[in-house]
Order: sequence, then C-alpha cells, then structure tokens
Amino acid sequence: MVGLEHFLILSAVLFAIGLYGSLTRRNAIAVLMSIELLFNAVNVAVVGIARYTTPFGLTADNVDLLLTGQVFALFVVTVAAAEVALGLAIVITMYRTQGSVDVGEANIMRH
Repeated sequence: MVGLEHFLILSAVLFAIGLYGSLTRRNAIAVLMSIELLFNAVNVAVVGIARYTTPFGLTADNVDLLLTGQVFALFVVTVAAAEVALGLAIVITMYRTQGSVDVGEANIMRH
C-alpha cells in the first residue's frame, strides 16, 4: 500500500533533482525547468500530506477541509504558470539582445 512516506520520499527526490538542476545548469531554459520541478515536488508533498492527515475536529459536516491541499496545489500551479510566462519573456529578451541564453552572460540587467 502506498502511504504518506512514499509521497514524501518522491517529493524529496524530485526536490533534490530540481535543486541540483537549478544550481548546476547554465542554460536559462534548463534552470526554469528545474524550478518547475521544485514547484511540482512541493505540490506532491502538499497533496500527499492533505490526503493522509485529518484536521482536528473534522466531522461529516465540514468535509470541505479535506480539499485544502488540493486548493493550495492549484495556487502553486497558478504561480508556476505566471513564473514560466515571465521567465520565458526574460529568456527571449536575453536571446534577442545577446544571442545566447547562458545565465553566466546575463550581465545586461546590471546596468
């Protein structure tokens, strides 16, 4: 049976892969993909915790509290979509001005 531990281990592995990718990659698109992996790892953990834990005082009258994790994950997905749109706009601007999407060469924003 799949328990909360399995979801948390999967979330930790996804988070570690995303963190490694965001710290070691020089390509801006790969960094954005790694950050999305970090967001998805948090979503897996939140939905898993919401599924396997019951809030104190939960009765049949207030079952809507069980959707708290899913609603939080929906907000994270919305923020991630906005982050992707903004990040891709920055990447396109970098490519147009510098001809490269290497994050090491992104010094044009310092001036």
